[in-house]
Amino acid sequence: MLLPNLCKSALACCALLLLLLCPPAAHGQSQPPKREPFVLGHIDRIKSGQLNEERVLNIYLPEGYANDPKATYPVIYLLDGSADEDFIHIVGLAQFLTFPWIDVLPKSIIVGIATVDRRRDFTFPTRNEKDRKDFPTAGKSAAFMRFLEKDLQPYVEKTYRTNGQKTLVGQSLGGLFAMEVLLKKPTLFNNYIIASPSLWWDNESLVAQAPGLLKPAAAAAPVNVFVALGNEGPEMKKATEAMVATLRAAPAKGSRIEYVPFPEETHATILHRAVYKAFETLYKKPK
Repeated sequence: MLLPNLCKSALACCALLLLLLCPPAAHGQSQPPKREPFVLGHIDRIKSGQLNEERVLNIYLPEGYANDPKATYPVIYLLDGSADEDFIHIVGLAQFLTFPWIDVLPKSIIVGIATVDRRRDFTFPTRNEKDRKDFPTAGKSAAFMRFLEKDLQPYVEKTYRTNGQKTLVGQSLGGLFAMEVLLKKPTLFNNYIIASPSLWWDNESLVAQAPGLLKPAAAAAPVNVFVALGNEGPEMKKATEAMVATLRAAPAKGSRIEYVPFPEETHATILHRAVYKAFETLYKKPK
């Protein structure tokens, strides 16, 4: 019986040795590695005298911005620019298209204007009773336009190294607002990227007013305009194409008007592909 007892003793010693060398997971886990935040941009807050409220700006600075204090950059102003809206995916597009092996878009500063009340800020007064009932705060786009001109752009140009090239991006009601700026204050921006504009607002009155609004605008500096529309029904298509035809009929000398339908996209899905195509169309260098 000595041999079995010796085997048992040997097994017990091996088990004890294993316990000493390999302590239970609950007691022997190593500390997780120190994790650093992944920083995409930063937040600025400005007090708007035109709106009498604080506005949040999400700011993306391109790679290398801090390394060359003499370099200046275009600015892309993004409506609906909250972190949970369009800021992150538009920044991703810009970063991708500025890779040296892609080289479509110049390195740019992106200013995402966080939303407070888009129905208030992006619409002009309406005579449509249903619109007024559904959107009781609507109709203050004139004040928001002044905010862009008198508060936002001066702040950005004072705070960051800009080169005077300015792009406005808007979709849906933001597209309606961008179109209103184009017609009423075209020199606020050099480039307009307008996706699925809600031109139905106020019984399509902006479409009807466009020819008269464009007469003084035709003498202004040239602008580049990219309009996109998804598969959104005959009324949206008719209003958008009528507006594009008006823009093409009376552009400022040197202006560029591009219209690209996206029949495979909806009102909800169009913006990402539209902005990609707009950057590619407006900025791509000839080979």
